[in-house]
Amino acid sequence: MTPHSAQMLLALALGFAVAGLCSSGYQLFTARLPSFSLLSTGARPAALAALPLLMIAAPFLIMRNTFVGERQTRGRFQFVFMATIVAGFWSLMSGQVLVMALRACGLFA
Repeated sequence: MTPHSAQMLLALALGFAVAGLCSSGYQLFTARLPSFSLLSTGARPAALAALPLLMIAAPFLIMRNTFVGERQTRGRFQFVFMATIVAGFWSLMSGQVLVMALRACGLFA
């Protein structure tokens, strides 16, 4: 495995882990499940405040919604596959941002 592929794998794993951590933290503090409906409910400042959380937790939310919806409607394989690709790419990109931030702080070699 090349160093570049190892870094991409680490970024993917970190992206999913941080997404799950943010989602679980939100659920711990508010006793509600986070969802994309946070953007449409409440006042504008509340929706604006929810945006960073949703940007970070999106891969977890996409996969959770896909699995719950698949069990209820016997979802098609293509939909589940596409949702997995979108969540994986989103996680990879957010993981890359996290790795770059850790490197800039000197916490990651």
